[in-house]
Amino acid sequence: MAFQILLNFILAFTWMFILNSFEASTFIIGWLLGLLLIMMMRRFFTGPLYIRRVWAIIKLALLFLKELWLANIQVFMLVIKPKLDIQPAIFRYPTKLSSDWEITLLSALITLTPGTVVMNVSEDKKMLYVHAIHIDDVEEAVTDIRDSFEKAIMEVSRP
Repeated sequence: MAFQILLNFILAFTWMFILNSFEASTFIIGWLLGLLLIMMMRRFFTGPLYIRRVWAIIKLALLFLKELWLANIQVFMLVIKPKLDIQPAIFRYPTKLSSDWEITLLSALITLTPGTVVMNVSEDKKMLYVHAIHIDDVEEAVTDIRDSFEKAIMEVSRP
């Protein structure tokens, strides 16, 4: 993947030098032409095309921003109520992620979302212990995390 990115940038800069134009639009055209060449020559590369992983990273970032926005609204609605009617909970989240950086990223995304904190990771790295400020159904919370953050992280980390 890193080789493909480097090759694409080299092709884009080469395009800029050939046209003797050092503008952003010339670089973008060169980058797109380089991407087209890499796509045509992809059978010579061992891994999948790098643009898929870049797209997965963009989707993960947008998912986090969406979840951050929704969680901020939920916490705000809890705070402005005259009577504090919350149901805090600590629950176990079984994860399918295996590498340290995947688990760290999942823990960070959960913790950075308002209203939730990852308190601990089990020794075998199969279980996260999460505290939520307000939760109606634990199974629904586990399913939400699995279908959003964990699925997006797996798209980024696994080919």
